[in-house]
Amino acid sequence: MAALSILRYPDSRLHTVAANVTQVDDKIRKLINDMAEAMYAAPGVGLAATQVDVHLRVIVIDISSTHDQLRVFVNPELLAASGQADCEEGCLSVPGVYEKVTRAERVSVRALDGDGREFTLEADGLLAVCIQHEMDHLEGKVFVEKLSRLKQGRILARLKKQDRRATEPDARRLAL
Repeated sequence: MAALSILRYPDSRLHTVAANVTQVDDKIRKLINDMAEAMYAAPGVGLAATQVDVHLRVIVIDISSTHDQLRVFVNPELLAASGQADCEEGCLSVPGVYEKVTRAERVSVRALDGDGREFTLEADGLLAVCIQHEMDHLEGKVFVEKLSRLKQGRILARLKKQDRRATEPDARRLAL
């Protein structure tokens, strides 16, 4: 079981802007490992430290079907973005909600890896979407906030309903 809990929208902590990591040390590597464990357990393909109430610029992503290609981005910086694509997105902090969002089709990003080495990556497709989505989290933004106010209201109502159902006793268990 994952040691980290994922914050649920509309938790105000999701709007905290993350600070730069000053040194990739054992503490940060433990955070990376714990984040990967939480992401895989959820299950998801990306997770930002902000989502686990750690407000540092750390992202983990694994879009592989085999869950063995973990990518780590510490202090990611978007260098370039081009094109435009509409992609249906979901979020571990907004469970069960999937909506179309317009993002750049291709991105170039510079970051540190889990050992503190700088790298630059050109990405497109799902990886580009994930990078942009998770970088938004580091800026205190959640993907549903890119949607219309009407859709945001419907999503909030749906999440509140899910929360109520989770706390109500199950009628089948009450039957004698």
